[in-house]
Amino acid sequence: MDKPITTRLPEDFVSKIKEISEKENIDMSTAIRRLLAGAIKKWKIEYALSQYSKGEFSFGQAVDFAEVSVWDFPELLKKYKIPINYDLEELGEDLKSIGWKKK
Repeated sequence: MDKPITTRLPEDFVSKIKEISEKENIDMSTAIRRLLAGAIKKWKIEYALSQYSKGEFSFGQAVDFAEVSVWDFPELLKKYKIPINYDLEELGEDLKSIGWKKK
């Protein structure tokens, strides 16, 4: 359910939102919702990357928190020059989870 909120914005924010809404041919409320949705998504990705790089999130936790696919997350790591944290123990667990058995 949508919930109205009230906030004060600097005049330059309001004028920029108005410009966006006019260019996109949408009302200001829709423009604000779209901008917030994008900012929230960006923040979640940046936070997940930060936590992953500190070792606070596992790969799976970071993927879940950022709400990206397991295929897209390595690309984000590459883009932000964050090394992948993956050791032999994790490899063994992953191989076990897919039913791989050593011959």
